[in-house]
Amino acid sequence: MLSEFDLIAHYFTRPPRHADRVPLGVGDDCALLAPAAGMQLAISSDMLVEGRHFFPEADPRLLGHKCLAVNLSDLAAMGARPLAFTLALALPEASSEWLAPFSEGMLALADAHGCELIGGDTTKGPLNICITVFGEVAPGAALRRDAAVAGDEIWVSGSLGDARLALAGYRHEIPLDDATLGEAATRMHAPVPRVALGLALGGIAHAAIDVSDGLAGDLGHILERSKVGAVLNVDALPAGSMLRKQPQELRRRFALAGGDDYELCFTAPRARHEQVLAAGAAAGVAVTCIGRVDAQPGLRLEDTSGAPVSLQLSSFDHFASP
Repeated sequence: MLSEFDLIAHYFTRPPRHADRVPLGVGDDCALLAPAAGMQLAISSDMLVEGRHFFPEADPRLLGHKCLAVNLSDLAAMGARPLAFTLALALPEASSEWLAPFSEGMLALADAHGCELIGGDTTKGPLNICITVFGEVAPGAALRRDAAVAGDEIWVSGSLGDARLALAGYRHEIPLDDATLGEAATRMHAPVPRVALGLALGGIAHAAIDVSDGLAGDLGHILERSKVGAVLNVDALPAGSMLRKQPQELRRRFALAGGDDYELCFTAPRARHEQVLAAGAAAGVAVTCIGRVDAQPGLRLEDTSGAPVSLQLSSFDHFASP
């Protein structure tokens, strides 16, 4: 049986990849970070709990990827460049069969984004994964939730709803064949953090948020903080490849309030429409204009013809959602 320190040394300790930014990593009472001169630190934490955020017996390699991806998505939403992260991990047992693929999945994504693991904690208990991520952003350049203004266009990256479709399949809410479920589940288990897009939107977008709990609810945070309202064209929403095959009402609901998409929703001046498209192209991700910000409070839905659409929507809430 591995001890706590054997576990850390074997699976989570390695020489710093970027010693100029991380003078001291795992192994001391604190790590040391050295952000570039004049930059601000962007910091975010996310906790993933077995049975709440992921299924028991989840594939450990995919879980390692996802637990870091959701944190990198927060940095992307701020337009911040990843620097480093810490990992606090509670485990029922120190199993090499679980730890090896988990650490490999997590560290592969970390390396892809130049993000160093610099410390954390381990303990015995129900499976619980908490990551704190650190990034850097120039002063005044962060894509904050309170910066949307009336007249902005509303955009979203990538596609929406396939992760929610997979969840519906796993829960037997709707019948899905194995091929559809497998393809949709890729979006659920292995989200792609839009870090490159967040960086490309610097100086172009006003406000941004990552879509973790559902587009309508997450956009609502921008509207509330910015003291504005919005109109969304529900037929412009870029449904995922599997969700596009479903009936219209389901497409609309899952694209608007599905959650677990980890795309970026952002606002930008109409005059920068072409710049937004160019930023998406530079980042290698599709971006879709889905609505507009206005001064009237609240979120209003309409179809392509401009007719109002009424849908019962609820975003994920840790203390209210099943």
